[in-house]
Amino acid sequence: MNKQLFVASSVPALLLGASLALAQGQDFSQVQVTAHQVSGNVYYLQGAGGNIGLLIGDDGVLMVDDQFAPLTEKIVAAIRTLSQGPIRFLINTHVHGDHVGGNENFGNMGVPIVAHDNVRVRLRRGVNNAPPAPDVALPILTYGDAVTFHMNGEEIRVVKVPPAHTDGDSIIHFVNADVIHMGDVFRTTGYPGVDAGNGGSVKGTIEALQMAIDMAGPDTKILPGHGVVATRDDMIEFRDMVVEVQRRISALVEQGMTLEQVVAAKPTADLDERWGSFERFLPGFYQAVKNEL
Repeated sequence: MNKQLFVASSVPALLLGASLALAQGQDFSQVQVTAHQVSGNVYYLQGAGGNIGLLIGDDGVLMVDDQFAPLTEKIVAAIRTLSQGPIRFLINTHVHGDHVGGNENFGNMGVPIVAHDNVRVRLRRGVNNAPPAPDVALPILTYGDAVTFHMNGEEIRVVKVPPAHTDGDSIIHFVNADVIHMGDVFRTTGYPGVDAGNGGSVKGTIEALQMAIDMAGPDTKILPGHGVVATRDDMIEFRDMVVEVQRRISALVEQGMTLEQVVAAKPTADLDERWGSFERFLPGFYQAVKNEL
């Protein structure tokens, strides 16, 4: 009997055994998980962490990312407002816990997890000093370059991009609905996060954004890893900003500046009104630029 048909009733018990390491110190009790339509039968869920993409229809549900483990029950409840069908697949866009923290729960439900090869490798080792993920939380289907799903009348192309946010980033193109889920390669909430410690690069971020820009049309809806649904023009603006910040940081690194000196120089001061504070993202960006010079 298909365990996925009993997802809603099995979640509370599964949560008891789920790893909460990625959620320590965070209170999820007040988080509301809400569903929003993007286009056609493509939706996304907002809660805490990265945007969850959903494709619904007669063939069941395809998920993109799963946020934090303590939110699984709320996530499933939100999915059930859209579909009572089984969750057929879960795609991980990359390795960070705000996108894959629920893997163990969904794996225990029997949902097949799909991701790039590097996602499985890094989760198996342990990400950012976290313990290795249990086997049930690991992707069971991995790919090197791309994989295509066909369900609910949709063609879903999962495409590996150059090392950008991490070295395991994928973007998901819902071809018929004309929607692209970008994972954390693109966000509408501020500057790019480049995790050099997990293989991310600034050069690759620019290349990945250009790939998505070339893939998109004038009416394509862009679902960012964090933030609200955007347009191709929004992504072009973001790409241009990354190119400019790369130019500025590279010039300072070439002068031999340390991270502390770059921070003190405030290289993005004139951009911060538009993009917010760069302080949280600067260390990873700086290290990535150093790695690439």
